[in-house]
Amino acid sequence: MSAIRIAVTVVGAAITMTRHPVVRAGIRAVAANPKARETAITMTRNAAYNAGVVARHLVGRRAP
Repeated sequence: MSAIRIAVTVVGAAITMTRHPVVRAGIRAVAANPKARETAITMTRNAAYNAGVVARHLVGRRAP
């Protein structure tokens, strides 16, 4: 499976999950608490960075 296909699948699953009422309630609860919101932002940034690192390892760096 190509990296692009995996990325599309992950994004599709994330969108589907955010539509669930329990997930939406959790998001609202985190947004109402400033400390939890800051923690969620930090964790999201770390996850995005780590996903980029993994993608670079899978795809490799291409010379211009």
